[in-house]
Amino acid sequence: MTDQTDAQVTVPADGVELAGELVVPAGATGLVVFAHGSGSSRLSPRNTFVAEVLRARGLGTLLFDLLTESEDRTYETRFDIDRLTTRLLAATEWLESREETGSLALGYFGASTGAAAALRAAARLGDDVSAVVARGGRVDLAEEQAPAVTAPTLFVVGGADTEVLALNRAVLADLTCTKELAVVEGAGHLFEGHGELETVADLAGEWFERHLS
Repeated sequence: MTDQTDAQVTVPADGVELAGELVVPAGATGLVVFAHGSGSSRLSPRNTFVAEVLRARGLGTLLFDLLTESEDRTYETRFDIDRLTTRLLAATEWLESREETGSLALGYFGASTGAAAALRAAARLGDDVSAVVARGGRVDLAEEQAPAVTAPTLFVVGGADTEVLALNRAVLADLTCTKELAVVEGAGHLFEGHGELETVADLAGEWFERHLS
């Protein structure tokens, strides 16, 4: 690959078409698919920032909407983890079928409810997924599937996000893969404090570089 791929794409999934942005730097060593949380989208400024940091490390990224605009207006649909997982699996299959991405090692970055979809998809795909990072993840919504995850998995949680931190610690104990919990001291659920999101991005970048190369 000599040139960076940077494209607005449409991902076919579950009978609908989902808008996305696929960026693959020249010589990419892996590809990270983002699964955003409830009420968010491919335009999430937090995920967009993390994606920029990953691309600077030579990793490709796919940011895409897991729900259509009409679906996202329904509160219950935002928490339909089965649907979100189906969409993430479809996006993965789509990437594997493309010439510029099919040979790249694959990772998932899931935020909030998107982290549950990432874990469920990783459990389903086994060794086809090489790494998972969850940011402030509602990983309890994938608790039953956690023991089946084989991909090295990193949970990143804010120290002040006490309820989600407790949930992450509980699910971490169920994981049988290579695993770590990183606590960003003083951070809340959205990592809005000075330097907090940068810390998340650096932790994710190091994890993906280690396991997708």
